[in-house]
Amino acid sequence: MRTPYYLCEEELLEKNLKTLDYVQKQSGAKIILALKGFAMWSTFPLVAKYLKGCTASGLHEATLANEEFKKHNKDAEVHTYSPAFGDDDIKEVAKISDHIVFNSPAQLFKYIYVIKDTNPQASISLRINPEISSSPKDIYNPCGIYSRLGTTFENFDEKVLEYIDGLNFHALCEQNVDALEEVLEKFETDFSQYFKNLKYINFGGGQHITKKDYDVEKLIKIIIKFRKKYDVDVYLEPGEAVGWECGYLVSSVLDIVHNGMDIAILDTSAEAHMPDTLAMPYRAEVRGADEAGKKTHTYRLAGNTCLAGDIMGDYSFDKPLKIGDKIIFEDQIHYTFVKNTTFNGIKLPSLVILRKNGRREIIKFFKYEDYKQRLS
Repeated sequence: MRTPYYLCEEELLEKNLKTLDYVQKQSGAKIILALKGFAMWSTFPLVAKYLKGCTASGLHEATLANEEFKKHNKDAEVHTYSPAFGDDDIKEVAKISDHIVFNSPAQLFKYIYVIKDTNPQASISLRINPEISSSPKDIYNPCGIYSRLGTTFENFDEKVLEYIDGLNFHALCEQNVDALEEVLEKFETDFSQYFKNLKYINFGGGQHITKKDYDVEKLIKIIIKFRKKYDVDVYLEPGEAVGWECGYLVSSVLDIVHNGMDIAILDTSAEAHMPDTLAMPYRAEVRGADEAGKKTHTYRLAGNTCLAGDIMGDYSFDKPLKIGDKIIFEDQIHYTFVKNTTFNGIKLPSLVILRKNGRREIIKFFKYEDYKQRLS
């Protein structure tokens, strides 16, 4: 199969979905897919069997959820949030969204009657900034200093209570339940006085529910306690927890050069195809490889763009690499192809699904036209 390509393993994806569904059934919470982290809509027939809908970050994601997810689950909910909606989009967002989440009271007051005129059945909520987070990196911390994401206690306007059905917060990034517990305590302290007439509270995403060491049972207890205490529904909207460890990125060695060390140039790119490895940054695991110097042959794995920093890292292998060898980067399904670029005109990796019956199916093969159509 021509590289590069992302491969999603259907069996492992379903394993994650079953874990999430277990949380739903045991706690009574509703779990919806955060499209910003995983938007492989060819898997929606499977995902829609388990999750209650999608959360979108704007009009285009909401349209995808409405067109493709609801096709497989007619009762699915579409929740749409944006740091700021614009006049050009808000009516379309209202038409296709079941829940609309505003980032600030000012945005809510500006558009509330547009929503009511366009879709009177739409549920309205306000995103809260609880001003506490243990997010590992500032770039992923929605509650960091000067954050634009959500309304702080100081900026909360009680007049919104006339219009809203719920409150949302999002403060986590690939974290365990203890982090949620800390955020929830602060959120309750500041805002529980406003819960009385609400229908739901959305705990946001970032809960790493499908990671091996995640305390699923403690999460269930926290949700049950919260629902009983305040008589509200609870939503969770994971992204990475859906796509976690259910696929990989396959690339090929195009050339090997030497400049103080051996450097393998691949037909993929950290900058264009694995952006979080540079933004976080974090070191992607490579199948069969170890840290530099641990095995006999060490190479710097580098991308095929002009960016000097387009580097995946230094890895060691048991045998020398050869041109044409396959390099497999593990766990590259969530927050990868949703962020891809065509920088330098580099080819986008194909999307492949490994079905439960063992058959590999190419879902999307990208061509020159995909690059050209993004330009003008």
